[in-house]
Amino acid sequence: MKDFFKSVLASIVGIFISSFIIGGVLVLLFFGFIGVLLSSSSDTFVLKNNSVLTIRLTGVMKDRVLENPIIEFFNLGEAKEMALTDILSAIKKAKENDDIKGIYISSGYFMASSASLTEIRDQLSDFKESGKFIIAYADDYMQGGYFLSTVADKVIMNPQGSLNLQGLSANPTFYKGLLDKIGVEMQIFKVGTYKSAVEPFILDKMSDASKEQVGSYMNDIWSTILGKVSESRGISVERLNQLTDTLPAFQEGEFSVKNHLVDTLMYESEVRQYLKTLLGVDDSKNLNVASVADMVTVKDIKKSKSTDQIAILYAEGSIVSGTKPTDINDKYLIKEIEKLQDDDNIKAVVFRVNSPGGSAYASEQIWKAVTDLKAKKPIVVSMGDYAASGGYYISSNASKIYAQPTTLTGSIGIFGMFPNVAGLTNKVGLSFDNVKTNKFSDYGDITRPMSEQEKAILQQYIERGYNLFLSRCSEGRNIPRETLEKIAEGRVWTGKQALEIGLVDAIGGLDDALKEAAKLANVSDFSIREYPKQVSPFEALFKTQTEDIATRALKEYLGSDFLLLKTIKDIKDLKEQDFIQARMPYSLQLN
Repeated sequence: MKDFFKSVLASIVGIFISSFIIGGVLVLLFFGFIGVLLSSSSDTFVLKNNSVLTIRLTGVMKDRVLENPIIEFFNLGEAKEMALTDILSAIKKAKENDDIKGIYISSGYFMASSASLTEIRDQLSDFKESGKFIIAYADDYMQGGYFLSTVADKVIMNPQGSLNLQGLSANPTFYKGLLDKIGVEMQIFKVGTYKSAVEPFILDKMSDASKEQVGSYMNDIWSTILGKVSESRGISVERLNQLTDTLPAFQEGEFSVKNHLVDTLMYESEVRQYLKTLLGVDDSKNLNVASVADMVTVKDIKKSKSTDQIAILYAEGSIVSGTKPTDINDKYLIKEIEKLQDDDNIKAVVFRVNSPGGSAYASEQIWKAVTDLKAKKPIVVSMGDYAASGGYYISSNASKIYAQPTTLTGSIGIFGMFPNVAGLTNKVGLSFDNVKTNKFSDYGDITRPMSEQEKAILQQYIERGYNLFLSRCSEGRNIPRETLEKIAEGRVWTGKQALEIGLVDAIGGLDDALKEAAKLANVSDFSIREYPKQVSPFEALFKTQTEDIATRALKEYLGSDFLLLKTIKDIKDLKEQDFIQARMPYSLQLN
């Protein structure tokens, strides 16, 4: 018995000591993390003379990115996110700063839309007016990386590398066969011949209308891309298409040089030596480089100190009903709009919209807030990669609308989707009964199919929402209703096509929208403020939620399939948003 008590006592002491050690390690880790966080947040990059700005294309591109200290510290998720705004800002600063002599583009594996890449490409073209050099290199050029890199003075590829030029394709996944097997029927209600977001749930292939619109906007995007590459590389569009059909990725490197797709072949170490030659740096000395992240803390020489301000309001992601700062939550965004409306120092607003749409109800609420803001000061929309369906809804009543030629917009139409799982419940032996007080008390019950009367009521509701959508766009764009009806029907257009039919006012990026906003507000000198204001890394530490970490993990393991999963979740999660959707059918990445 004495030995037993000795063992118990030893175990208790052991547990106590282990807990103390583990607790101590966790405390040290926590304070170490806080120390790293505080030191990193206060660091200011010192730009050296004779430097090169290095733009590394890797990960996923978004309009804005807030670095999450927990995710970065514990290395959760390998897929980095690039901030379009940081890249554009770095290029602008590099143009004006005499310490930077040129730009080096290192193209890797990344995901970005052609509209974002066009914005960067245009900024690089403006940079070249300074007389400074741009050099591009890649081990393997993806189409997006090559499109962007062709603006460079010299395009270099690894001797054993590849150049992926194969054109664009859309490959939607269809779930009808799977749903049929498990006994789930999707009951669809929509308006718009081209409103094809519901097709994967009710068809096993694309409808003729969907193929028509996707083929139209993809060919227009491809034509725009080839046009810019043709201009930079001195190769005709016809010849570029011929080369594309040879699959250059599987040809030897000399093939790309011979056909003027690239200028020369070098290993990366040789490229670094070449950069030293351009800078007049001795081989034995280090190359002074500044990354995009470094440039964030570098002073903007041309930054105005005027009290007159133009705000850039960012709206990126799916449109939902809610108060969260993620995606485009209507209540959260409306509060931001109201702040801008009441701030007398803000003379105009640039509304940066990058959204494929979402909740029709939330879109209407944001439209109202935009309308109220417009009554007090100019609001100019700058469309990003997407401003379609709900994204177009919230843009339609702006003072002016700018889009990139390859922006996907329009898609004026709405739909509703309700599952009927009666087939599934029958398969597994479940049965249900019902007692109700009124005819439609059990409306929305997914364990049975809808009656014809219920379907008719919902279809009328959908059509009423579509008519409201049309009215908002007709009034905002000053397009006669009968004219708008012909270009609506849920059809997606490129920015270039949208300009021709009056859905947008001009082709251009953020800078163009800012100039127009200043013109409308009658201000010549202004400072820029961005909203929603980004929290500091220290604040982000205490705002990190489990779902943020889970999202990053899913992005890492699912890759591009994450976008599909998120879209399905947004559509199906009825707790979070309106079941009536104004959403674009597919996303298109230039990989």
